[in-house]
Amino acid sequence: MADAICMGELLIDFVPVTTGTDLLTATAFQKAPGGAPANVAVGLSRLGSRSALMGRASEDGFGRFLIKTLEDSGVDTSLMRRSRRTRTPLAFVSLAADAEREFLFYGDPSAGFCPEDVDFDAISKAKLVHFGSIGLITDDSRVATLQAVDAARGAGLHVSFDANLRLDLWPTPDSAREAIREGIDRATIVKLSDDEMDFLTGSKDPVAGARSLLHTGLTLMVVTHGRYGCTFVTRDTDGKVPSFTVDPVDTTGAGDAFMAGLLTGLLEHPNAPLTSELLHDLCRFANAAGALATTQRGGIPGLPNRAGVMALMSEEAER
Repeated sequence: MADAICMGELLIDFVPVTTGTDLLTATAFQKAPGGAPANVAVGLSRLGSRSALMGRASEDGFGRFLIKTLEDSGVDTSLMRRSRRTRTPLAFVSLAADAEREFLFYGDPSAGFCPEDVDFDAISKAKLVHFGSIGLITDDSRVATLQAVDAARGAGLHVSFDANLRLDLWPTPDSAREAIREGIDRATIVKLSDDEMDFLTGSKDPVAGARSLLHTGLTLMVVTHGRYGCTFVTRDTDGKVPSFTVDPVDTTGAGDAFMAGLLTGLLEHPNAPLTSELLHDLCRFANAAGALATTQRGGIPGLPNRAGVMALMSEEAER
């Protein structure tokens, strides 16, 4: 039985073999399993939590490869519905010289996920449900995702949300903004990047922006700053936590590794008050996970295990 159910897309990332090439100049790509919720599910499993992915997967060759990858990583795939009517969604990733990336998507990222695919019994037995904004793009997936989230909140579970903004997938920026705000309104834990905070609120100040989005049920918001760490915000406290020094190769999946690290810490401290000291420790662990994820290509292949995270934290402490 999974403690954390991640809900949403499972896809193939095609990453250029050579860093610093765009889609115009790239001549070879490396296939890598990905999809933000899938990344988080694998990240949770590698860090020691029991996780499952809920969604749809194609029965084509790519889909079978993705399911095997999840299972090999210890993720429960019993909540994945298989479909012969859809093709596995693809994302071509261009890598800049600084390892930052852009995406070009093909196919429906949610692969036709619909209300009939939601397992409410599994949700009632979990401790946490995680979702992102891509599951809110198509009508069927949006209804299914929000029904699952509402069931989780009704059962008293934590619900975490990652904006994971990919504007090219949305009809308009306003439609993306509206859906992301809807996700935030239903969540108890939220992660946004600096750019996403600016997109939603127009604020360059992570604390002020986060406080403008806090609501009664939202207990924790974390704003990530890439190589510069993160800022945590609750109703009672806030603080900035620096990141770790690594040599980045590909930032794909770094935010998902961070999310997995944060949720791992929260699952391991289910009843602990969210003090500044605890949040600093949890964010430091999450920062280490996110940093390590940038040292390999692709989303899932770069997700670290607990031993790697602890080793990086120990090395940094000794410097």
